[in-house]
Amino acid sequence: MANSKQAKPAKLKIRKGDLVQIISGDSKGKQGKVLEVIIKDNRALVEGANIVSRHTKPNAANPNGGIIKKEAPIHISNLMLIDAKSGKPTRVGRKLNADGKLVRVAKKSGEEIK
Repeated sequence: MANSKQAKPAKLKIRKGDLVQIISGDSKGKQGKVLEVIIKDNRALVEGANIVSRHTKPNAANPNGGIIKKEAPIHISNLMLIDAKSGKPTRVGRKLNADGKLVRVAKKSGEEIK
């Protein structure tokens, strides 16, 4: 049964390419670049963090198969953006810039996030 009023996914404050720090979980304290954001699940893939082992069958890409280590998605709430100015984790706000466009802003320094 399709619901005519489906919930719209929340506006996420983290985007692909951002430098983030993991604030909880097994990879706590690690920093990395966001490789992919999975909006529907509120999760993100972070480079070099939350590494899991996957057992794979032999295929064209990996003829021998075996155990492969790869990144698993992390919930957005466990990530914090790194402030470009101070290099420390910061919360993210949004405000209008001079052109009247909504931009992301680092709460710690007030800098616009590119």
